Amino acid sequence: MSKIPLNFREYPESEMLARSQRFRDELISRRTVRDFSNRPIPAGILEACLESAVTAPNGANLQPWHFTVIRNPTVKQTIRLAAEEEEREFYQSRAPDEWLDALSPIGTDAQKPFLENAPALVAIFQKSEITRPDGSSSRTYYPKESVGIATGFLIAALHHAGLASLTHTPSPMKFLNEILDRPSTEKPFLLLIVGFPSTDCQVPDLKRLPPGEMVDFC
Repeated sequence: MSKIPLNFREYPESEMLARSQRFRDELISRRTVRDFSNRPIPAGILEACLESAVTAPNGANLQPWHFTVIRNPTVKQTIRLAAEEEEREFYQSRAPDEWLDALSPIGTDAQKPFLENAPALVAIFQKSEITRPDGSSSRTYYPKESVGIATGFLIAALHHAGLASLTHTPSPMKFLNEILDRPSTEKPFLLLIVGFPSTDCQVPDLKRLPPGEMVDFC
């Protein structure tokens, strides 16, 4: 593999600190929302955010991800019906009491209207194998970690652009392969709901642990 010069920009220390603090403050303001407006996302914004996502580091540069953007109302409704069927079973029989107790303060249940209300859904798939340019196939390495990092990039990019998002993980999610015609070598990682919050949107008053309880230096 040929190599090219690194395109790296170094900043004065004071600017480095200011940039890190601005980015911290921006992400601190990010909240997951469940009440979405049906207001359309302006053209080009979601596409640019996805282009940011696929710059994520990944195992052996095999890029083990696929993103399907769903805007079609009929497809969104089909996904909602399938997701709510799985969610009803989860809440009624599969979820342990400890998990339900943890979810109780947030107020979630099997009803997922945001799957239809939001202007876009992004189904994120994790590939267990890829096809190389020469037509040969290869297994992927660290696909879960790679797709997780790319998803984090996408969530941060969406927030930076002024959009809200929600990570949704009905379990199991195999219905997404069938609805979206994705191969069995791709495992649904999560559904990301994207758009603008509704005008009356409210979020739980969650308290984050202070950094001192989550971070140490040695």
